[in-house]
Amino acid sequence: MVIDLTALDKLFGRGTAAFAALKNINLKITQSEIIAIMGPSGSGKSTLMNIIGCLDRPTSGAYEFNGQRVDNLTDNELAVVRNKHIGFVFQNFNLLARYSALANVELPMLYAGVPARKRRRVAVELLEVVGLKHRIHHRPNELSGGQKQRVAIARALVNHPSVVLADEPTGNLDSRSGKEIMDLFDTLNSIGVTVVLVTHDIAVANYARRIVTIRDGEIIADSPAPRRKDRDWIPGDARDNIKM
Repeated sequence: MVIDLTALDKLFGRGTAAFAALKNINLKITQSEIIAIMGPSGSGKSTLMNIIGCLDRPTSGAYEFNGQRVDNLTDNELAVVRNKHIGFVFQNFNLLARYSALANVELPMLYAGVPARKRRRVAVELLEVVGLKHRIHHRPNELSGGQKQRVAIARALVNHPSVVLADEPTGNLDSRSGKEIMDLFDTLNSIGVTVVLVTHDIAVANYARRIVTIRDGEIIADSPAPRRKDRDWIPGDARDNIKM
C-alpha cells in the first residue's frame, strides 16, 4: 500500500470558528494505480492533495506512506519524504522562467546533491521520454503550454517517486494539448508509476481506473472509472458546463 489514510480529519481555525475541511477520510491507494480525486471548488480536494503530498498534516487520524506513519513527522522529516518519494505536477507548471527546460528538470537533483554529469544525463533522458529532447535548451517562454507541462512531468520523475501527484494538470491547456498530457500520464502508469489526479474535470478522470468523489470534505463515492475505449476528450467550453 503506497497511501493509507484512516479516519482523517482536517480543521482550520479554532473553537467555534473551526471549519472542517476534511471529515473522516478513509482512502487506500496501491502501487501502480492511477486514481482520480474529483470534486467541485471548495470540496476539500486541494486540502486532501496537500496532505497526501506531505505539504500539510491532518488534525486527527492516521496517514501511512509506503508503510511509514507520516502524519506525526516534523516539517523537516515531511520534506525528506516529499523530496524523495513524491513528484508534483501543477496546473501552472511552476517552471523557472530564466532557466532552460534542461535546467528546470535538473533542479530537484541539484538540491539533492546529485553530481552535475549525472544530473544532465538523467534530465536529458527524461526530456526524451516526454518527447522534448529537441527542446532541452528552450526557456519556458519559448514553449507551448503542453510542452511546459511535459517539462514539469519530466521534473516530477527525476527522483523516481513512489507517487506522481497531478493537480489539475490540464487546467491551462487547450483540448489537444490536454489529451496529449493525459496520454502521457496513461503511458507512465502503464510502466508502473502510481498517479493521483486531482481534478474537477471528467475528461481527466476518464483516464483513471478509479474515481474518488469528494464533496463538503467527505468522500461520497469510490468506484471504478468507466474507461472509454476512445477516451473522448470533451472540449474546454463543454467541460466548463459540467456540474459535479
